[in-house]
Amino acid sequence: MIQITCRDALYTYDMFHITKAFFPNEEIKQEVNEKQEPLILMELQSGSFCVACEDVCTINDVREKKHYVNRTLYQWLCEQTGQKMAWGILTGIRPTKILMKQLEKGMSEAEAVQWMRNRYFVSEEKAELSLAIAKREKKLLDQLDYQNGFSLYVGIPFCPSICSYCSFSSSPIGEWESRVEIYLDALCKEVTFVAEKSRDRKLNTIYVGGGTPTTLTAEQLDRLLTHVETSFSYQDMLEVTVEAGRPDSITKEKLEVLKRHTVSRISINPQTMQQKTLDEIGRKHTVGDIRAVYGLARELGFDNINMDLIAGLPGESVEDMKDTLRQICSMHPDSLTIHSLAIKRAARLGQQQTEILHAKELEEMIDLGAEAAKEMSLVPYYLYRQKNIAGNFENVGYAEVDKAGIYNILIMEEKQSIVAVGAGASTKIVLPHRVRISDKRETNIIRIENVKDITEYITRIDEMIERKGEWLWH
Repeated sequence: MIQITCRDALYTYDMFHITKAFFPNEEIKQEVNEKQEPLILMELQSGSFCVACEDVCTINDVREKKHYVNRTLYQWLCEQTGQKMAWGILTGIRPTKILMKQLEKGMSEAEAVQWMRNRYFVSEEKAELSLAIAKREKKLLDQLDYQNGFSLYVGIPFCPSICSYCSFSSSPIGEWESRVEIYLDALCKEVTFVAEKSRDRKLNTIYVGGGTPTTLTAEQLDRLLTHVETSFSYQDMLEVTVEAGRPDSITKEKLEVLKRHTVSRISINPQTMQQKTLDEIGRKHTVGDIRAVYGLARELGFDNINMDLIAGLPGESVEDMKDTLRQICSMHPDSLTIHSLAIKRAARLGQQQTEILHAKELEEMIDLGAEAAKEMSLVPYYLYRQKNIAGNFENVGYAEVDKAGIYNILIMEEKQSIVAVGAGASTKIVLPHRVRISDKRETNIIRIENVKDITEYITRIDEMIERKGEWLWH
């Protein structure tokens, strides 16, 4: 067990995640003690880490105070363990956003990479990856009208069963079948409101996620997509994505509905092609089901199919990952997203004593994923990181040059407003200028959260609509 005591809560978040990157299987306890003499004190078996108050008293900017502490802690942990982290002291989820800002300020590509390495101790490989992705993202985003455009997220909070690693707001469809229509009533009411408020805006992308949207029946999918189509203009539409993530939720009739509604991109997500792992994590389908559904989608003419994989699932080895990638390559999806396992407290795995793979094994799995993507002529186009991500690694999306998921980039770079409807959906309004939302905080991004509980969402739908009305396009 590792004990961290800080005089100020300002430092606790970053210290926890930097330390956890070095000691993923250790319990870390934190305490804030305003009377403590040093600013920070951390105890390891190998020694003590201490930051004196006078070390930061001459630094006026709060962010720079944190940055100093993070750098000092990271360098000490490197000395204690003999390790270095690929992402250095970065704890945020958007590394490419940091790099893109420097490019927009006028830095050359080489200067931006070196800046990222020097400031955050990021490895040369990850800095170069961030640059390559930032350049591709910029090229795609340049075709969007940030000022007048927006994207729409539609949340379906149901799944066939709940995977052990999942922390999303979703419920087993079997418990809700009798109330799905009532949920759709509330959802369509919220869609109607957003459409009416957005008459003068250009809708660029739609993402129907969850949950697993294809847990809806073919008729319910048709009802929802018809309502969205008739509510909004598709004149400026660049992409419509539907998560068809679970093979055990997909039928020919449902895929035909998606095809009729001009859905341009779908996700069929195996996570792994190892049957033992699928059984272990609660996926109620077989490897054969994945292949069958993928083949059916191709037969029906879907030409932009994404597949997700997770590196580091419980019990999996590097050899398992090699076999999974071999099978994925034989199908050749149009895009592939390689996730590093992130164990969240809300997930079942987060409540168990789950041993995380050694960082070197995880790194090998991630590298194998990159090699497989290259073999299929897929290039990295977006990247993000999560809290509690195994090995301090990242999630990378690879795609054919003209098959990149635009919505995925938008949600990471936060340059265009994303209006989200449905239980647990989170709207992000990007304002042209920063506004003061409290005595201590200014921002140009307004977040509007819908309640996660499905029953609460249904009964409080008017409240959800009113929340949006306060900020939508003001």
